[in-house]
Amino acid sequence: MNEWIDNFRKMDKSDITLERMRSFVRVAERGSLSAVAREIEVGQSTISRHLRELEEAVGVPLLSRTTRRVTLTEEGARYYSSCIQILRLLEQANDEVRGTRGATAGTIRISCTAAFGVLHLSRLIYGFQDQFPEIGIDLSFTDERVDLVREGVDIALRLGPLTDSSMKLRAIGECTRLLVAAPAYLAKRQIPTVPQDLAQHEGVRMSNVAGSNTLVLQGPDGERHGVPFGGRLRVDHGLAAREAFVAGRGIGPAHQWLVDDLLAAGKLKTILPEYSLPPVPLSMLIVPERANIARVRLLIDFLVEQIRSIPGVNVP
Repeated sequence: MNEWIDNFRKMDKSDITLERMRSFVRVAERGSLSAVAREIEVGQSTISRHLRELEEAVGVPLLSRTTRRVTLTEEGARYYSSCIQILRLLEQANDEVRGTRGATAGTIRISCTAAFGVLHLSRLIYGFQDQFPEIGIDLSFTDERVDLVREGVDIALRLGPLTDSSMKLRAIGECTRLLVAAPAYLAKRQIPTVPQDLAQHEGVRMSNVAGSNTLVLQGPDGERHGVPFGGRLRVDHGLAAREAFVAGRGIGPAHQWLVDDLLAAGKLKTILPEYSLPPVPLSMLIVPERANIARVRLLIDFLVEQIRSIPGVNVP
């Protein structure tokens, strides 16, 4: 906190301006001077000059430039975090002093689990922006648990248990999971009829999910079955698992929202439908300082209402 306050105090120096700071933040996030120049409709030389002047002002290199990409130096990463907090504080102060906290304009930054975001959240955001055309949305899709304040995120949608007590947590519902496989895979193997049969099959596992080498299923009589689950293929992204299932690489657990369209099209089949996998919580994390801003509240309420339309998301 003290570090970014010190940086904020430096802004009264003529060589550290908000314009240069904003250019630096945009380049740090997009990794390209030309992309930022196109976005804000200025020449690339202007962005380059902003960065050079800012680096001269702070006295250290903030960015490492190659022919393909611009990346943050170690000092640049720390400075970026400070800049994000400074710019967000300034935005919030402007909202308050202008009395526009009730206005439906400005930008909202959202972080979301990648596969869920690509397949479903994007579509919901389009609908939201159709209703509120003056609100800009900055989407970030990642399965990493990012620091919302440091990254300047307003809202995050996350799957699984959460322990970040510094954020406002809003439980949205639970996601149903299914065991699935492609018809082509099942045509070559005996279809499992009891959980123990899974040990004889190829599994598609998630490498970034703890305990993926064991499946826990609950039978129709309520009895729980822990089954060893192996296989030659592990992936770290839900969309990669989706493609692997369709390609006939094996059986695996999948969120219903991940494969519902493939099941309807007959490209996948449900395995052991009388047995259930534990559901996964779907939650929304909200930065407390941003929760009362009107556009953020509007999006929160909109998403909570619209997410119930996604297959396999059970909202209370």
